[in-house]
Amino acid sequence: MMVQATELWKRFGNCDALRGLNLAVPEGSAFALIGANGAGKTTVIKTLMNIMGPSRGSVSVLGVDSRNISPRELARIGYVSENQDMPARLTVIQYLNYLRPFYPTWDSELEQELLRQLRLPLDRKIRDLSHGMRIKLALACALPFRPKLLVLDEPFSGLDPLVRDEFMEGLLQQTGDMTVFISSHELAEIEGVATHIGFLDQGRLVFQESMSDLTGRVREVRVTLERPATIPGQMPREWLQVCATGNVVGFVDIQFSDENLQERVASSFRGVRSIDVQPIALRSIFTALSRAAQNGGLEP
Repeated sequence: MMVQATELWKRFGNCDALRGLNLAVPEGSAFALIGANGAGKTTVIKTLMNIMGPSRGSVSVLGVDSRNISPRELARIGYVSENQDMPARLTVIQYLNYLRPFYPTWDSELEQELLRQLRLPLDRKIRDLSHGMRIKLALACALPFRPKLLVLDEPFSGLDPLVRDEFMEGLLQQTGDMTVFISSHELAEIEGVATHIGFLDQGRLVFQESMSDLTGRVREVRVTLERPATIPGQMPREWLQVCATGNVVGFVDIQFSDENLQERVASSFRGVRSIDVQPIALRSIFTALSRAAQNGGLEP
């Protein structure tokens, strides 16, 4: 695994920001860690980057305990954060000139390609760049040395749609065999990128799986009945956001199976006329799971 967390805890005072986190990021994947603001995503990234140490448990990155990361490993890790510090007094080209000697694998042709693609003003001081330009500069600094692992911490926060599109275009064209670990609540931007996904809620990992498995097991279901619908007191735990309008009952099934849906619907409702099943967008999946987690309906 490119990143492996085992029983990871992080405490700040009396607050547990991470609670027994077990996380596995496969090599070559684009792993998206999603969750509401305050769920603990940035704490996970700061721990794996050794910006802060764990209270309990461990994290390995590139096969090395995060607390023992050396310059050798850091030279293979790219990092982009929404709050990334860069020397404000330097111009864009001065900062790139400063970074280049630290990385033996720096690809100058790729650097030039990224600068053209992201349309960065080379002679402008970093302090005079917009927030979007600073994020694009961080990407232009993280990719030319062709890292094995690229860590993106909320990279889309505060970016307008055009800048987000340019950022993602620059990233997607350079991924290759690089592993990407991204934390975000901007779900529309990661939907076409992520191959694997983990859902973090209040410091606990509710699930982690491939994107194809997740989108395959979650469906929006509408059941049309012969009479006005009433919702039974006991419903399958895997049915979320159950609601009734007239003679139609709708819900999100987070353990969908063609084989047993009809039987489960028939055991819950009488006079079933039809069952309609539709795929559901990642944002809607996230909303359903977040509300269920907040209401105590999901456990890690």
